[in-house]
Amino acid sequence: MRAAIVVFPGTWSDGDCTWALERLGVSTRRVWHRETTLHEDELVVLPGGFSYGDYLRCGAIARFSPVMGAVQAHAEAGGLVIGICNGFQILCESGLLPGALMRNDSLQFRCQDVHLVAGNRTSPFTRGVAAGRALNVPISHGEGRYFADTATLDDLERTDRVAFRYADERGAVTPAANPNGSERNIAGILNERGNVLGMMPHPERACEALLGNDDGNVIWQSVLDAVAAPA
Repeated sequence: MRAAIVVFPGTWSDGDCTWALERLGVSTRRVWHRETTLHEDELVVLPGGFSYGDYLRCGAIARFSPVMGAVQAHAEAGGLVIGICNGFQILCESGLLPGALMRNDSLQFRCQDVHLVAGNRTSPFTRGVAAGRALNVPISHGEGRYFADTATLDDLERTDRVAFRYADERGAVTPAANPNGSERNIAGILNERGNVLGMMPHPERACEALLGNDDGNVIWQSVLDAVAAPA
């Protein structure tokens, strides 16, 4: 598998994503935001950072970058796309995912380890996560509170599109385990086809024991296994 890692002015996690993916044998390339060529067999990664300095709303300017037209076409053709932190914000701003990411309810920037459990376990991004397993993956954001109206939230639940929820270390989804006030403890969601994932936690920051744990690799490996599986 190959990966195209999109870089906007202010992106800073492209190096971390490159490191995490290449350790798993994925061939990566960086795609500057003015480029518009993506290959159908590439996993497109929108990394974390502060695109365009987070002026206006997070991701609100990046959505107009030329590359986003290519990302939209890639997703519509069934290509795999993952947006992490600022990448999640960009996917919501561009309409590829519903809802919005708002200020943390604490009104503070949160940089800490959290635990996640998979809601959906059939998508390419989540099928490798064992039922009930709590993944230890860090967050680093000030505007990570997922918000949508009740109808949208109910639709996400009904169509099994909640990819990850914040949980405690035992896998229990509780208010105390929610680090930012996200609706229904939502940490990540999928589009209707299941080929686009947006998530606030950073799996690329949990990719080797030297960093404290490698739970993030479960998500990356899930994608690799899904791509390698017979059609």
